[in-house]
Amino acid sequence: MVNGPPALQRELQVYASVGTMKQRATKIVLANGYPVVREALKCLLERQRGFRVVGQAADGLQVGALVERLRPDVCVLDVAIPGLYGVEAARQVRRRSPATAVVLLSRWAHEWYVAEALRSGALGFVVQVAEADELTRAVRAAAHGHRYLSAPLSARLVERWLRRARTAPPDLYEALTDRERQVLQLLAEGGSSVSIARRLAISPRTAEAHRANMMRKLRLRNTVGLIRFALERGILPPPDGIPLPTRGKPLPSLS
Repeated sequence: MVNGPPALQRELQVYASVGTMKQRATKIVLANGYPVVREALKCLLERQRGFRVVGQAADGLQVGALVERLRPDVCVLDVAIPGLYGVEAARQVRRRSPATAVVLLSRWAHEWYVAEALRSGALGFVVQVAEADELTRAVRAAAHGHRYLSAPLSARLVERWLRRARTAPPDLYEALTDRERQVLQLLAEGGSSVSIARRLAISPRTAEAHRANMMRKLRLRNTVGLIRFALERGILPPPDGIPLPTRGKPLPSLS
């Protein structure tokens, strides 16, 4: 309680409020498949005044529930995280915790990944070969509602990519439900119906039904076609020697 004349009380309350805002830490959740990388990112970010890592996720299936529970200011998310790839996980973060900004980390400064990331609602995109302080700047910018693109990306280049993405042919992937997207990724990562059912806490029969619906919607006939789709769509990171995904242009033969 602030004592004194009403005008003075109001003035002191304003100063107290501003002081509280200045002291408030930016809460961060890290989502990356590698414990060593998560710890390195945690050390890097918590060296910055006002940054606090409040949670970590090892795969994309955990991220949505974690941010919904912790309500962080920023989620730093690896594009190639297992379980549910980063762009789709970013969509779920934005849906389940709209106040949480997303910064995506990627090995690739590639048109497809960047355009998909920003269309998913991410505010930051940082290429992993960038300087370390680019990540801290991206987190700070995203926490304040601003977009941040690390070198070698530029706002003009990315706006051109986004315009091109908006005029691209319809994407069959958009017709999938959230569960079908999860099953797609886990199948592409080599999971069986039994292991997928266990991961998603559903029955094997339900996993098979999701698989059948997903294959029908994507017009796929077999596992080879599914793997090709996952590579072309960026759901799986491309192996060395395979080009990065470019929607509408098929990958070379995998045989």
